[in-house]
Amino acid sequence: MKSHARNPRPTSNRGRLIAAALALTTVIAAVSVWLWQRNSSADESASADLPAASTALSSPRGGNTGTVTALDKTFLTKVRQAGLWEMPAGRLAQTHASSEAIKRAGMHLLDGHSKLDQLVREDSEALNAPIPDQATPEQQGWVDQLKKARGRAFDQLFVDLLRASHGKVFITIGEVRATTKNSLVRRLATQANNTVQDHMDVLEDTGLVTDATLDDVASTIPK
Repeated sequence: MKSHARNPRPTSNRGRLIAAALALTTVIAAVSVWLWQRNSSADESASADLPAASTALSSPRGGNTGTVTALDKTFLTKVRQAGLWEMPAGRLAQTHASSEAIKRAGMHLLDGHSKLDQLVREDSEALNAPIPDQATPEQQGWVDQLKKARGRAFDQLFVDLLRASHGKVFITIGEVRATTKNSLVRRLATQANNTVQDHMDVLEDTGLVTDATLDDVASTIPK
Protein backbone atom coordinates (compact mmCIF):
# COMPACT_ATOMS: atom_id res chain seq x y z
CA MET A 1 0.00 0.00 0.00
CA LYS A 2 1.49 3.31 -1.07
CA SER A 3 1.97 6.16 1.39
CA HIS A 4 0.41 9.52 0.36
CA ALA A 5 2.59 12.30 1.93
CA ARG A 6 1.20 15.89 1.89
CA ASN A 7 2.89 18.36 -0.46
CA PRO A 8 4.52 21.10 1.67
CA ARG A 9 4.79 23.66 -1.22
CA PRO A 10 1.36 25.37 -0.88
CA THR A 11 2.02 26.12 2.77
CA SER A 12 5.50 27.37 2.01
CA ASN A 13 4.27 29.58 -0.83
CA ARG A 14 1.49 31.01 1.33
CA GLY A 15 4.00 31.94 4.04
CA ARG A 16 6.22 33.70 1.57
CA LEU A 17 3.25 35.67 0.23
CA ILE A 18 2.24 36.76 3.72
CA ALA A 19 5.79 37.81 4.54
CA ALA A 20 6.03 39.79 1.30
CA ALA A 21 2.74 41.51 2.02
CA LEU A 22 3.91 42.47 5.50
CA ALA A 23 7.17 43.79 4.13
CA LEU A 24 5.33 45.87 1.51
CA THR A 25 3.01 47.27 4.17
CA THR A 26 6.01 48.26 6.28
CA VAL A 27 7.63 50.03 3.32
CA ILE A 28 4.42 51.91 2.48
CA ALA A 29 4.04 53.00 6.10
CA ALA A 30 7.64 54.19 6.24
CA VAL A 31 7.25 56.16 3.01
CA SER A 32 4.00 57.73 4.26
CA VAL A 33 5.66 58.85 7.49
CA TRP A 34 8.60 60.30 5.56
CA LEU A 35 6.27 62.24 3.22
CA TRP A 36 4.22 63.56 6.15
CA GLN A 37 7.34 64.76 7.94
CA ARG A 38 8.63 66.45 4.81
CA ASN A 39 5.31 68.26 4.18
CA SER A 40 5.11 69.36 7.83
CA SER A 41 8.59 70.83 7.63
CA ALA A 42 7.68 72.68 4.44
CA ASP A 43 4.52 74.10 6.04
CA GLU A 44 6.46 75.31 9.07
CA SER A 45 9.03 76.94 6.84
CA ALA A 46 6.35 78.70 4.82
CA SER A 47 4.56 79.84 7.98
CA ALA A 48 7.76 81.32 9.31
CA ASP A 49 7.92 83.60 6.25
CA LEU A 50 4.36 84.92 6.77
CA PRO A 51 3.61 87.89 9.09
CA ALA A 52 1.94 86.87 12.33
CA ALA A 53 -1.71 87.83 12.76
CA SER A 54 -0.91 89.69 15.98
CA THR A 55 1.69 91.75 14.15
CA ALA A 56 -0.78 92.71 11.44
CA LEU A 57 -3.31 93.83 14.06
CA SER A 58 -0.85 95.66 16.28
CA SER A 59 -1.17 98.89 14.26
CA PRO A 60 -4.89 99.13 13.45
CA ARG A 61 -4.62 102.72 12.32
CA GLY A 62 -1.91 102.15 9.75
CA GLY A 63 1.00 103.77 11.56
CA ASN A 64 2.27 107.33 11.41
CA THR A 65 3.30 108.44 7.94
CA GLY A 66 3.43 111.85 6.33
CA THR A 67 4.37 115.40 7.24
CA VAL A 68 2.44 117.12 10.04
CA THR A 69 1.51 120.66 9.03
CA ALA A 70 0.56 123.69 11.11
CA LEU A 71 -3.07 123.11 10.10
CA ASP A 72 -2.84 119.50 11.30
CA LYS A 73 -1.60 120.69 14.71
CA THR A 74 -4.36 123.31 14.89
CA PHE A 75 -6.87 120.58 14.11
CA LEU A 76 -5.57 118.37 16.94
CA THR A 77 -5.95 121.31 19.32
CA LYS A 78 -9.50 122.05 18.15
CA VAL A 79 -10.59 118.43 18.58
CA ARG A 80 -9.13 118.31 22.07
CA GLN A 81 -10.67 121.60 23.19
CA ALA A 82 -14.05 120.73 21.69
CA GLY A 83 -14.23 117.68 23.92
CA LEU A 84 -13.11 119.64 26.98
CA TRP A 85 -16.21 121.85 26.89
CA GLU A 86 -18.76 119.78 25.00
CA MET A 87 -18.58 116.80 27.36
CA PRO A 88 -19.44 119.03 30.36
CA ALA A 89 -22.22 120.57 28.24
CA GLY A 90 -23.55 117.09 27.50
CA ARG A 91 -23.61 116.26 31.21
CA LEU A 92 -25.44 119.51 32.02
CA ALA A 93 -28.09 118.61 29.46
CA GLN A 94 -29.07 115.59 31.56
CA THR A 95 -29.98 117.77 34.57
CA HIS A 96 -30.81 121.22 33.18
CA ALA A 97 -32.80 120.52 29.99
CA SER A 98 -36.58 120.35 29.74
CA SER A 99 -36.62 118.43 26.45
CA GLU A 100 -35.85 114.77 25.95
CA ALA A 101 -34.43 115.68 22.54
CA ILE A 102 -31.87 117.95 24.26
CA LYS A 103 -30.95 115.21 26.73
CA ARG A 104 -30.52 112.80 23.83
CA ALA A 105 -28.26 115.30 22.05
CA GLY A 106 -26.25 115.64 25.25
CA MET A 107 -25.72 111.89 25.40
CA HIS A 108 -24.45 111.93 21.81
CA LEU A 109 -21.97 114.64 22.80
CA LEU A 110 -20.72 112.62 25.73
CA ASP A 111 -20.31 109.43 23.71
CA GLY A 112 -18.80 110.98 20.59
CA HIS A 113 -16.31 113.27 22.29
CA SER A 114 -15.15 110.70 24.82
CA LYS A 115 -14.04 108.51 21.90
CA LEU A 116 -12.54 111.41 19.95
CA ASP A 117 -10.71 112.65 23.03
CA GLN A 118 -9.01 109.31 23.55
CA LEU A 119 -8.04 109.18 19.89
CA VAL A 120 -6.64 112.71 19.74
CA ARG A 121 -4.55 112.15 22.89
CA GLU A 122 -3.07 108.99 21.37
CA ASP A 123 -2.31 110.79 18.11
CA SER A 124 -0.83 113.78 19.92
CA GLU A 125 1.65 111.49 21.65
CA ALA A 126 2.47 109.55 18.48
CA LEU A 127 3.02 112.74 16.49
CA ASN A 128 4.85 114.57 19.29
CA ALA A 129 2.35 117.40 18.88
CA PRO A 130 1.30 118.82 22.28
CA ILE A 131 -2.38 119.57 22.89
CA PRO A 132 -3.97 121.69 25.66
CA ASP A 133 -5.55 120.41 28.85
CA GLN A 134 -8.12 123.20 29.06
CA ALA A 135 -10.85 124.59 26.86
CA THR A 136 -10.46 128.14 25.59
CA PRO A 137 -11.68 130.98 27.85
CA GLU A 138 -14.58 131.50 25.43
CA GLN A 139 -15.57 127.83 25.64
CA GLN A 140 -15.34 127.89 29.44
CA GLY A 141 -17.62 130.92 29.37
CA TRP A 142 -20.17 128.93 27.35
CA VAL A 143 -20.18 126.19 29.99
CA ASP A 144 -20.70 128.84 32.70
CA GLN A 145 -23.70 130.19 30.77
CA LEU A 146 -25.19 126.71 30.51
CA LYS A 147 -24.73 126.11 34.23
CA LYS A 148 -26.90 129.13 35.00
CA ALA A 149 -29.71 128.26 32.57
CA ARG A 150 -32.66 125.96 33.19
CA GLY A 151 -35.57 124.48 31.26
CA ARG A 152 -36.46 125.96 27.89
CA ALA A 153 -33.89 128.71 28.24
CA PHE A 154 -31.23 126.04 28.65
CA ASP A 155 -32.57 124.11 25.66
CA GLN A 156 -32.29 127.06 23.30
CA LEU A 157 -28.92 128.22 24.59
CA PHE A 158 -27.57 124.66 24.34
CA VAL A 159 -28.61 124.34 20.69
CA ASP A 160 -27.42 127.83 19.76
CA LEU A 161 -23.95 127.30 21.20
CA LEU A 162 -23.42 123.69 20.14
CA ARG A 163 -24.80 123.95 16.60
CA ALA A 164 -22.68 127.03 15.88
CA SER A 165 -19.56 125.42 17.33
CA HIS A 166 -20.03 122.19 15.39
CA GLY A 167 -20.74 124.01 12.15
CA LYS A 168 -17.54 126.04 12.42
CA VAL A 169 -15.28 123.10 13.27
CA PHE A 170 -16.93 121.07 10.50
CA ILE A 171 -15.37 123.49 8.01
CA THR A 172 -11.90 122.92 9.46
CA ILE A 173 -12.37 119.15 9.46
CA GLY A 174 -13.20 119.17 5.75
CA GLU A 175 -10.09 121.18 4.92
CA VAL A 176 -7.84 118.93 6.98
CA ARG A 177 -9.35 115.71 5.61
CA ALA A 178 -8.91 116.95 2.06
CA THR A 179 -5.31 118.16 2.38
CA THR A 180 -3.41 116.42 5.20
CA LYS A 181 -0.48 114.22 4.22
CA ASN A 182 -0.34 112.44 7.57
CA SER A 183 -2.16 109.12 7.90
CA LEU A 184 -2.98 109.53 11.60
CA VAL A 185 -4.41 113.00 11.12
CA ARG A 186 -6.39 111.78 8.12
CA ARG A 187 -7.91 108.96 10.16
CA LEU A 188 -8.74 111.33 13.02
CA ALA A 189 -10.35 113.78 10.60
CA THR A 190 -12.54 111.01 9.19
CA GLN A 191 -13.69 110.02 12.68
CA ALA A 192 -14.24 113.66 13.67
CA ASN A 193 -16.25 114.24 10.51
CA ASN A 194 -18.60 111.35 11.35
CA THR A 195 -18.93 112.47 14.97
CA VAL A 196 -19.65 116.12 14.19
CA GLN A 197 -22.16 115.14 11.50
CA ASP A 198 -23.99 112.99 14.05
CA HIS A 199 -24.01 115.83 16.58
CA MET A 200 -25.37 118.35 14.08
CA ASP A 201 -28.10 115.87 13.17
CA VAL A 202 -29.29 115.36 16.76
CA LEU A 203 -29.13 119.10 17.44
CA GLU A 204 -31.24 119.78 14.37
CA ASP A 205 -33.68 117.08 15.46
CA THR A 206 -34.57 119.27 18.46
CA GLY A 207 -36.27 121.75 16.10
CA LEU A 208 -34.49 124.65 17.83
CA VAL A 209 -31.79 125.50 15.26
CA THR A 210 -32.38 129.08 14.08
CA ASP A 211 -31.43 130.92 10.91
CA ALA A 212 -29.33 133.28 13.00
CA THR A 213 -27.15 130.39 14.15
CA LEU A 214 -26.64 129.16 10.59
CA ASP A 215 -25.86 132.70 9.43
CA ASP A 216 -23.24 132.94 12.18
CA VAL A 217 -21.57 129.78 10.86
CA ALA A 218 -21.75 131.02 7.27
CA SER A 219 -20.01 134.26 8.23
CA THR A 220 -16.88 132.31 9.20
CA ILE A 221 -16.44 130.63 5.82
CA PRO A 222 -13.57 132.22 3.87
CA LYS A 223 -14.79 133.98 0.75
